Amino acid sequence: MPIPVLLTFLLLAGALVAVWLHRLLPAPLFAAALLAGLLGGVLHWPALLSLGLLAGAAWLAARGGSSTAAAAAVNAAARGAPLRALALAVVIVLSLALAMHKLPGFNNPVLIDHVQLSPGALPFTQYANFDKGAVGLILLAWLCQRMTSRAELAPVLRQTAPVLAVTVAATLGFALAAGVVGVDLKFPPQTLSFVAVNLLFTVIAEEAFFRGLLQARLAAALRRYRWGPWLAVAASALLFGAAHLGGGARYAILATIAGLGYAWAYQRTQRIESSILVHIALNTVHFIAFTYPARIDGV
Repeated sequence: MPIPVLLTFLLLAGALVAVWLHRLLPAPLFAAALLAGLLGGVLHWPALLSLGLLAGAAWLAARGGSSTAAAAAVNAAARGAPLRALALAVVIVLSLALAMHKLPGFNNPVLIDHVQLSPGALPFTQYANFDKGAVGLILLAWLCQRMTSRAELAPVLRQTAPVLAVTVAATLGFALAAGVVGVDLKFPPQTLSFVAVNLLFTVIAEEAFFRGLLQARLAAALRRYRWGPWLAVAASALLFGAAHLGGGARYAILATIAGLGYAWAYQRTQRIESSILVHIALNTVHFIAFTYPARIDGV
């Protein structure tokens, strides 16, 4: 990978990590990533327009653009609600369009090109997706409930561990029973880069969107109902499965099962780190221990 391209993604990765380190660090790192992307040919000017619009809409959805003056609080809240709703709609549409690579201005490099990682497996290609990674960064920074101190880490891990085990066993157990994958223990040279790129430029974006954005807001809207939070869990999982219908019916079912686990982890902890951990753990076990991405005759 050319140095300007590598620098672009290192800066974007740094901005993602910086979300947890200091609230002021992500912005300059992201700005540097955008500049490096322009210079390195990863980005073109239309990309800046769509990312700027997404960032602005996310800020408005989070803040509402309302006054903070105490005397005007009630009126400002009433005025801000339609603006937040509109901004949230823009965030959802732009996030989907960017994550699905439907907007111009992005030249995402190929890292793994049509490689057969397992005997009898479909060839696998992996891109470093700046558009999807940027979606994850913007949603994570503005609209997701994150851990705010190290003291939260141990409780979140304790609550996440059983969900992780059940999700991995259920999803890959169904995949094995359905013939989508077979057992294939391996550690190819692409393993570490696959996990890092998958985490930073795919998993974080998907969890920030489906759990941190959609599930959290559905649960808030349905909180007056006893089963409201669990309806949000189900909706989040079904939407996640529907997003994977392009891979076939069995793949969508597997994504729904996995999505239930990710949504359950988020509901249990109310922290986006929990669903991210379950998601990347499942993907890693799948990559190392089973046919990846799937058997040729399994989809």
